[in-house]
Amino acid sequence: MFSFLIGLLMACNPGATEKTGDFITEPEKPAEVFSSKTELATFAGGCFWCVEAPFEGLDGVISVVSGYSGGKEKNPTYSEVSSGKTSHREAVQITFDPEVISYSELVDIFWQTYDPTDVGGSFYDRGTQYESAIFFHNDLQKKVAEESKARLDKSRKFSKPIATPIIKYSNFYPAEDYHQDYYKKNPQDYYSYRTGSGRDAFIKTHWPAIDEKKYPAPSKTELKKTLTSLQYEVTMEDATEYAFQNEYNGNKKDGIYVCIVSGAPLFSSKDKYESGSGWPSFTKPIDARALEKPIDKTLGMTRVEVRSKYGKSHVGHVFYDGPTPTGLRYCMNSAAMKFIPKEEMEAKGYKEYLWLVD
Repeated sequence: MFSFLIGLLMACNPGATEKTGDFITEPEKPAEVFSSKTELATFAGGCFWCVEAPFEGLDGVISVVSGYSGGKEKNPTYSEVSSGKTSHREAVQITFDPEVISYSELVDIFWQTYDPTDVGGSFYDRGTQYESAIFFHNDLQKKVAEESKARLDKSRKFSKPIATPIIKYSNFYPAEDYHQDYYKKNPQDYYSYRTGSGRDAFIKTHWPAIDEKKYPAPSKTELKKTLTSLQYEVTMEDATEYAFQNEYNGNKKDGIYVCIVSGAPLFSSKDKYESGSGWPSFTKPIDARALEKPIDKTLGMTRVEVRSKYGKSHVGHVFYDGPTPTGLRYCMNSAAMKFIPKEEMEAKGYKEYLWLVD
């Protein structure tokens, strides 16, 4: 109770151990390095501890640092920023490999970490230092952020308009060491903060939960009974179906593609395109946190595999030869997915994803 009360009294005093919003996160693992390319993404969403945690451990994310951004003062301290004595915002800076995860995917996750309609602060942390922002590093990031913001506004997911400004990046100063990975160092306080501030309740109200409890994976014994031999070989034995001779390569209907094993939503028809490869291809997933992307060194090649996190199943590979804005081609096996037509999404429990199809 003491930690909870302190969490309510202190600005930006953290909350959940293994839980961030409605996504259950795995313990952070060392980032696998796939390519030599790196890019930066910088976001402000109120308490930087709560924005940092959802990005930790994602394949393609090399590091996530809490800090201060957007102000004029050099080398600000936490006491200066948190008390409103500077023009900086609390922010996080993400270093990522664009050949594994796109900036667009990071923006999609960012929207789900805070209240983007809040003006003047974030939950009970008030003041310009806790206002949200997307700091773009180049013209492509600006375009991605603006289009994503407009789409979210149009969705009417919120009763108020999106207030988060999109600002040209100017600087970033890492916060003091004790702020980094605070959600792991002080899990009880972090959980108290997330709960007490209303952040978790807000996220739960506005975003669908995607976790193992909602989308459990049956045993291999059960799957052998329910899947076709091809579906089983692809998902459980990492096989690849024939190009051009699969169910969804030419599918142009509106809807979503879900994991054939767990039912977890993976891709939207809105992000599907004709790649000419002979397999259904997408520019990005619905949520990168529902996927795992280990490095695959089989067959004498080095590739990025795509696996359904909750289905514990092989889905395909992702390549860095796709169209803008992501530059990625998620080359998937039809046998690893099930297509849910738009008109059936509500009845089958996917109503909250309809806005991604429209």
